[in-house]
Amino acid sequence: MKYKRILLKLSGEALMGERQYGIEPKRLAEYADEIKKIHDKGVEIAIVIGGGNIFRGVAGASNGMDRVQGDYMGMLATVINGMALQGALEEAGMQTRLQTALKIEAIAEPYIKRRATRHLEKGRIVIFGAGTGNPYFTTDTAAVLRGIEINADVILKGTRVDGVYTADPEKDVNAIKFDQISFEDVLAKGLNVMDTTAFTLSQENKLPIIVFDMNKDGNLLKVCEGETVGTTVTI
Repeated sequence: MKYKRILLKLSGEALMGERQYGIEPKRLAEYADEIKKIHDKGVEIAIVIGGGNIFRGVAGASNGMDRVQGDYMGMLATVINGMALQGALEEAGMQTRLQTALKIEAIAEPYIKRRATRHLEKGRIVIFGAGTGNPYFTTDTAAVLRGIEINADVILKGTRVDGVYTADPEKDVNAIKFDQISFEDVLAKGLNVMDTTAFTLSQENKLPIIVFDMNKDGNLLKVCEGETVGTTVTI
């Protein structure tokens, strides 16, 4: 395997499957199967998942809600998704730990770097919930931050498109895909990989990002084996 320890970033919207909101159990089971393929190969796996299928702080703020309050509600949504994914992973036979940036000790451990690293070394999958624990920061930023803290080899951003394009491929049929692109070129071309804070943090700490289609069977395994199935953002 090319990567020993990964940080997998999933969007909350991905859990909706064919639904308009919420969580689709079938999609959870599919993701658990994909994750098990690399877990069985010995890859150490940490996961950050968004909460957009349940609540978005920015959307709440645009409708008149206090932004800070909305962001905290979004953090709680990521914990709900983390619990759902944890259940699916354990149903598939994997050991997991859910750690949260906000203390919710009845259902999750508080985030402690050394404890998280130890769980990974023991083969447990660690799910990080509640973002960074601070408003105004996205789960993209949380993913990069946690990836740096646990010394992950790479950030794997699982999406519904198969990489980074010159434009949105779902809207522009002439969009061209990049197999590999540098951090500098992403910024120069104004491409949307992650939010600016997360992207800059990844660049400064020389942590590569791979954007790939998580919904295609076997893609996660191929990425971990080093195959080019998405777009690698290189240092």
